[in-house]
Amino acid sequence: MLATRLHPLPRDGAVWAALMVALAVSAQTSAVIRETQETRTGGTAQQEFDRLSEQEVDKAGDPAFDLPFAIAANEAGQFTRAIIALERVLAMQPGNERARAEMGRALYGVGDHKAARALLSESREKGFTAVAGETIDQLLHAIDRVEAEGRSSAKGYLEAQAGWDSNINSAPGLNNVAVPAYGGTILAVDPAGTKKKGWYGAWTAGASGRLVLGPRFSLIGTAIGRRQDFARANANQSNWQFDISAGASYRVERDEYTLALQAGSYAIDDDRVRDHAGLVGEWTYRFDGFRQFNLYFQTGRLTYPLSHTSDANRHVVGFTYAHLTAKGLWAYGGAYVGVENTVNAGFEHLGHHLVGARGGLQFPIADALGGFLAGGFEARRYGGADPLFLVQRRDNQFNLSAGLSWVPMPQWRVTPQIGWARASSTVPLARYHKFAGSVAIRREF
Repeated sequence: MLATRLHPLPRDGAVWAALMVALAVSAQTSAVIRETQETRTGGTAQQEFDRLSEQEVDKAGDPAFDLPFAIAANEAGQFTRAIIALERVLAMQPGNERARAEMGRALYGVGDHKAARALLSESREKGFTAVAGETIDQLLHAIDRVEAEGRSSAKGYLEAQAGWDSNINSAPGLNNVAVPAYGGTILAVDPAGTKKKGWYGAWTAGASGRLVLGPRFSLIGTAIGRRQDFARANANQSNWQFDISAGASYRVERDEYTLALQAGSYAIDDDRVRDHAGLVGEWTYRFDGFRQFNLYFQTGRLTYPLSHTSDANRHVVGFTYAHLTAKGLWAYGGAYVGVENTVNAGFEHLGHHLVGARGGLQFPIADALGGFLAGGFEARRYGGADPLFLVQRRDNQFNLSAGLSWVPMPQWRVTPQIGWARASSTVPLARYHKFAGSVAIRREF
């Protein structure tokens, strides 16, 4: 009796057998998972998924195989295959927490956010954190973000910025230049068009909103206004800019289509120097909560109130791909092509074709601190010989920026950053380079 109380033994041998099988399956599963992880360090997730796929016909139904196979499928983005394998695991092992967490990841991947939230929340409450490539908290945060995009919302911000710019007016570092149209005569450059540097302060206000009219259809709008003032020596370079857009959005599962009207104006020393108005359309495809592809077009009219000779119709098409990794690294990149055709005859040399590319990284450094890098390139080929320099104008423009994003408290953001830009050109007056640095403080609402 004493021995029985200290070591209660099952009287049914079948129970012993079941326990032994469960322990064996668990050990085998752990061994295969370790093998999967070790193999993955030497290859890609897709390669690991392909390797295990070859064994699926023979081993399907064995939890020791199905769970590692589902993990590999999740990491390779093969969410439907992962769900099928996980259903087999949970049919035999309903209490397998790793399988339930992986099922939450797979369901999120195919867009079933409600079921994914339920499974992931349950796993988090039980202290289970291992999910293929991500933590449960990251997945739940991603679900919150995607669901928030599907609700009516309004947000805004105010920002103050102080900085220094080595070339305020993006002008060449020239005081005089030889002009071929005048036989090579050297002429002085207008002082207003020479390179200027100085300190500045800027103020920006922005607002955006989405009004959801149904499960698929929404109205969207944005407005941004910015003013930049320079120190006394360059006060005549102070400028302001205002842009507004309004349109509609239509969502079907992972696809979203938007179409909006845009308008804006840019002024220097309170004189409007450029207005624009047009139409922008976008198609966004969300592979899952971490990857998306965007295809867009822009078409509109550029108007220069002080000199209508430069008025043009501008058309651009491009794409962007963005990817959020498990460790919080946000990477994006894209390219575009376009054309600006001058409206007035005789000024074709001011119109041009353009091609460009841009990309960047955002990455976490600490809980409330992140960093970013961004860069871009644009090449422009103009439509005729420049009337002063008698050559066809060709420009190549590069820009780089880097900075930090610090959130000292909710809804506040501090952003110190530096930037560099350079333009080369066959026309001397279109060449410039600059360095700039600034610190911005933003309050979001």
